[in-house]
Parts: sequence; structure tokens; C-alpha cells
Amino acid sequence: NRILFFIDMDQTLDSISEALRRFVDKIGKLSTFFIIPLVFITMWDVFCRKFITLQIWLVENFGRIFESTLLQELEWHFHTALFLMVLGYGFTHNRHVRVDFIRENLKFRKKVWIDFLGTSILMIPWACILIYFSYIYTRESYLINEVSVSLVGLSHRWIIKSFMIAGFICALLSGIAVWLQTVVMLFGTPGYRLDPMTIDLPKNEE
Repeated sequence: NRILFFIDMDQTLDSISEALRRFVDKIGKLSTFFIIPLVFITMWDVFCRKFITLQIWLVENFGRIFESTLLQELEWHFHTALFLMVLGYGFTHNRHVRVDFIRENLKFRKKVWIDFLGTSILMIPWACILIYFSYIYTRESYLINEVSVSLVGLSHRWIIKSFMIAGFICALLSGIAVWLQTVVMLFGTPGYRLDPMTIDLPKNEE
């Protein structure tokens, strides 16, 4: 009965981890569509700089949305949103930079311990701190109705700042997903098989 309990616990933690990974993956994949307006706005901004007369005519006849300052701010807004919303996706797919000249020479279980301690002591607490201060940062921006420092820039600065909250929440969820996997691998039933997100299985276990 005790063995069955631990097996069931492993399956529960693994299921929660997989659910978090799927959610973060879905958000990350949807966020890649930010690249489409980013590319078009950048191309249009470069084009208008080469044909400044056309840009002036567009501004005079269709509004300030065609002004260079607005276009440049939209560029970094979409770039920022894209970067923030794929942070969690990058972690669950092991795409973040690591100091691998040390880690890669360690045995599998030691790698798991590094990820367990790293997510427990560094990533999860730090993500929570970032979410908290991002919320304060965004809330203050909303309350004062913050706008661009440029007189002809974008308004509603709180919108882009809110992406910090969403992005760091996704990063937190990805950290929890990896942490749950390391708990199962370190303290769960020996031989329980799962698909590690941040560690390659030894060849003899694949």
C-alpha cells in the first residue's frame, strides 16, 4: 500500500508538472505571433524613413499613427511582449543559457540536484519577487495614467508594463513544473519514468 501511495504521488506530481508545461507552451507559442506585427512595423518604419515625404503625407491625411516615434515605440512594445511571454517556454524547453562546461560533466542525479536547488532557492523565489514588483510598477503606471516620455509617443504605458506580470507568472509556472519533476526524480519511486524538461536522460535510460 505504501508503494502504491508513492507511485500515485509520483503520477500526481508528474501530471501537474505536465499540465503546467502545456499551459506555458501554449502561451509561448501564441506569443510568437507578436513577431508578425513587429516585423511589419519595423519594415514600414525603415521604408518611411527613406521616403520621408510619404510619411509626412500619411500623418497629415491619416493621423499620427504613422509618425516615426509611434512606430518605434510600437516596435519595442511588441519586442518586449514577445521576449517576456516566451521566458517560461524557453525554460521548459531548456533553451536558456547554462554554464555547461561544469554541469555537462556531472552525473545525471547531480544535474537533477542542481536544477532542484536552482529552482527552489533562485528561480521560484526570484520570480515571485519580480511578479510582486511588476504589479506595483504596473499599478502605479495605471493610476497616474502614464504616457510616453515623448510628447508624440504612445499613451497607456501600463499596458506594456502588464506584460511583465504575465511573463514572470509564466516563468514562475515553468519553474514550478521543472521543480515538481526534480522532486519526483530525487525523492519519488525509483524507476519511475518521465520526460525531463531541462535534463537529458542517460543513454541507457532512454
